[in-house]
Amino acid sequence: MSSLIRKVFSRRTLAIATGGTVVVAGGGYWYLNSGPAYPQSTRETRRAPPPWTPPSRADMLASLKASGKIVTGPGISDEEFDLLIVGGGATGAGVAVDAVSRGLKVALVERDDFSAGTSSKSTKLVHGGVRYLQKAVFELDYDQYKLVNEALHERKIFLQTAPYLSHMLPIMLPIYKYWQVPYYWAGCKMYDLLAGKENMETSYLMSKGKALETFPMLKQDGLVGALVYYDGQHNDSRMNIALIMTAVKLGATVANYTEVTDLHKDASGKLIGAQVRDNLTGASFPVRAKGIINATGPFSDTLLRLDDPTHTPIVQPSSGIHITLPNYYSPRKMGLLDPATSDGRVIFFLPWQGNTIAGTTDTPASVVRDPVAAEEEIRWVLEEVRRYLSPDIKVRRGDVLSAWSGLRPLVRNPAAASTEGLVRNHMIYVGASGLLTIAGGKWTTYREMAQETVDTAVRVFGLEHKAKNGCITENLRLVGSDGWSRNMFIGLIQRYGLETEVAKHLSDNYGDRAWTVCSYAVPTGKSWPLHGTRISPQYPYIDAEVRYAVTHEYALTAVDVLARRTRLAFLNVQAALDALPYVVDIMAEELNWSHAERKKQIAQAVDFFASMGLPRAAVPVLPSPIPRGVTEKTWAWLASGCGYFSATTSQKDVGFMHGRARFEPAELAALTAAFDRHANSAIVDGQPEEVIELGKLSEAVLEVQGYEGATKKDFQYVLEEAGLMKAKQLDFDEFIEICGNLKEVAFAPTLNKHERLRIPVEKSGGGV
Repeated sequence: MSSLIRKVFSRRTLAIATGGTVVVAGGGYWYLNSGPAYPQSTRETRRAPPPWTPPSRADMLASLKASGKIVTGPGISDEEFDLLIVGGGATGAGVAVDAVSRGLKVALVERDDFSAGTSSKSTKLVHGGVRYLQKAVFELDYDQYKLVNEALHERKIFLQTAPYLSHMLPIMLPIYKYWQVPYYWAGCKMYDLLAGKENMETSYLMSKGKALETFPMLKQDGLVGALVYYDGQHNDSRMNIALIMTAVKLGATVANYTEVTDLHKDASGKLIGAQVRDNLTGASFPVRAKGIINATGPFSDTLLRLDDPTHTPIVQPSSGIHITLPNYYSPRKMGLLDPATSDGRVIFFLPWQGNTIAGTTDTPASVVRDPVAAEEEIRWVLEEVRRYLSPDIKVRRGDVLSAWSGLRPLVRNPAAASTEGLVRNHMIYVGASGLLTIAGGKWTTYREMAQETVDTAVRVFGLEHKAKNGCITENLRLVGSDGWSRNMFIGLIQRYGLETEVAKHLSDNYGDRAWTVCSYAVPTGKSWPLHGTRISPQYPYIDAEVRYAVTHEYALTAVDVLARRTRLAFLNVQAALDALPYVVDIMAEELNWSHAERKKQIAQAVDFFASMGLPRAAVPVLPSPIPRGVTEKTWAWLASGCGYFSATTSQKDVGFMHGRARFEPAELAALTAAFDRHANSAIVDGQPEEVIELGKLSEAVLEVQGYEGATKKDFQYVLEEAGLMKAKQLDFDEFIEICGNLKEVAFAPTLNKHERLRIPVEKSGGGV
């Protein structure tokens, strides 16, 4: 007994016990404090930050023009820019912030609006890439390892530099085979380990019951459990605007709707500037700069060809589509990922801005300004969503609130015949004339790309003496971050009398600039809310945001506001259409638009909405501008009295909705007659009812004028969508629902028949 006591209390045993206790305590302390802490506000958030109004666009254009009119002499300052950045997306904006924060004189021009292209049409993830890591391990690919390592580091910086625009998002991987449990667990733990101290939260396993409790929409047949890992999510176009406004605040000159039409070179063939055109007025003028950076994403080759007509393309674009579904399709705080779809692609299913987005696909594409999501790809996403959701949920084409396509600026491999095998690494290329091109990459690594680009520019263009410091963007907080905290929305409610949903939305999308946004809010005249008139009843966007976008964020068109300053067009394109006249009316007040300009803005917006999933045929008559002034109101009253005004402005008079499709009265009467001709009496649930045999469905529908083009494939699709494939008979309501779904599907835009590719792991398009 005494020997046992001596062994238990020996120095060696006590040392081991002490060491173990220290390790366990230290591990517990690390676990409790792991993950990125929410940055503390640097100001007292109960007080609004100091007001700041950026220079107007006219001031920016004047600065650009001044650079082309250099006059040398004593006492005359040099207006030449150090860098002229072409492209106002994520990459261009990031380069502008990096360069101006080093003390360089920077100009940025964008042909369209800031983030009008790929930068507003991403999957909204800030991710490292679990399957990039898988490829690095199984194929011993060091480049993929570096990509993951870099992305995980940048993911943390997102949370620090713009905490109000990015947040952690748990993503669930449902597991349907027992052997996948250790496989997924090991992969995600390696992902956590690689992130190290920059990890968000540790991944964990869920039982089947817990998975269904968290994600009740999940298909439970064969479900073994789930694994949850963490990545980041952000509001991409708002992040882009925050970068632009940060660059402006630091002294950069920026201008949207300003296009480079020609490049100027000296006698030795080196670039010295560019010819720029204001696309709003058509005015053209020269801009001088020591160096020009091409950051135009998928359009990189356009500027490269302008520099050298013999240029060989370096970018091979790939199209990825996303769809927006109602919020009841997913939990509010948990995303879902299907890592192995029917044809090898990867699909995300993520809560975002109050709705659910699903995507993405990967198809070779041509470069166009506003690509349209192909109907074939939309149906494929819906089919995959239907595969992993509970069978009692009808996944319908009519539930698609919007659909968009984005072009990925993938670096081209000249030996590749397709986008297969391409990765999303970036490439920096300097041409013989000195044109510096940054191409490829992804949102997550925009800052690292910008740092490398500016480092190269400083060296190539001899700007070492102009740069006051090195790169500081890793710790540079973007506009809106300093006075923001997660509880700031409470102060907005208390001061302005906002609805809670609206206050949280403003806080999470504008940061401490939300105080300035609210200063533009007009009293509602109600007991509650006191301020904040919504532009759409279902969404928390308010009138003040439209005014703020015009005065503080260079919004110049209705599309700028509805698609990129707010995200209404991405969340629900029909709601954006309904809000369009009101938004145009507010902008007209700020920009002094004429009646003709307001009509033009409405027409342009409707054309854009076609790229967001709204068929042009769904808008037979353009919405009319809201009358302004005595003259317009008088004419509107006279037109209304004659019966014309109401006919052109009332969408509800055209027909009514049944099964999410619009039927005109004559059309509904024709469908009813066709049903009656083919219906039989039957006993359904003990009650006599008129039904139509499933075999006679197509015969009955094809008799109706306008439905002759429906194919057998269309009928099969809508029957499966409605869950009626095994039904023998259809009652009248089911018949009308099928016709409604058929109308949405059969007469949607023509399918683009692309060869479907089995997407390799490095092209999965998202975090996995």
